[in-house]
Amino acid sequence: MKCKSCPVGVCSWSLRTDVPGVAQAMKEVGLQHVHLGVRAAVEDGSGKVFDTIKAQKWTITCTMIDFPTEDYSTLDTIKVTGGVVPDQHWESNRKLFQGAAQVTAQLGVKFLSMHAGFIDESNKAMVEKVQTRIRTLADIAKDNGLTLLLETGQEAAVDLRHFLEKLKHQSVGVNFDPANMILYDKGDPIEAVRTLSPWIRHLHVKDAVRTAKPGTWGSEVPWGDGQVGIERFLAVLGEVGFKGAMAIEREAGDNRLGDIKLAAQRLKAACK
Repeated sequence: MKCKSCPVGVCSWSLRTDVPGVAQAMKEVGLQHVHLGVRAAVEDGSGKVFDTIKAQKWTITCTMIDFPTEDYSTLDTIKVTGGVVPDQHWESNRKLFQGAAQVTAQLGVKFLSMHAGFIDESNKAMVEKVQTRIRTLADIAKDNGLTLLLETGQEAAVDLRHFLEKLKHQSVGVNFDPANMILYDKGDPIEAVRTLSPWIRHLHVKDAVRTAKPGTWGSEVPWGDGQVGIERFLAVLGEVGFKGAMAIEREAGDNRLGDIKLAAQRLKAACK
């Protein structure tokens, strides 16, 4: 499936199943592209998970690495546990990222995504620490022929742009998630696309409704039922000349496969 010449796939972790289960779900939805979580492949010492991935007849547009110490229970918990922020887990997370980079390269994929963690412009020491660590990971990505994609949402787009401009690393880009801008209450996703367009290489198809209580999560909803706006989102992608892949992501609800099918249908209809 394509939308305005852009491949449309699915985020593997949205389906909460193993590799064959993801492949089967993709057939049901009619998708051939996947944004693939690779932590299981990195942690599996037998190589069976990697071999199963290699055996699939799909196209991996990007891989993703998450860290087992990340706690998304509240905005406060993810702020201190997300990405490269926690000092006590930095070395183990660096090694996990290195393994993910090696797996990604072996799969022939050029993008590896992750959350950097909150970039707090008001805390100069914290920003410098995160920049140093992201530069370390970006160097690992470069050494493996990859581009590290930082996912949006945990900071305002202008703050992420400033971070990237100061970082000045050619092996760092952005995986844009419009719903995260709403879930974290970090601004308008449409304006964020314009702000970050020079770095956007890949994106998520996900929707949300903003919280009415500052400091709490917004609510993720099926694509097209929230505040992103399908038509205006596709319009701004055209405006900035986005040519990368789109991956449908669903991280809430009791009918994820059904919601992913609905997202594919709505996206296909809007892309005509």
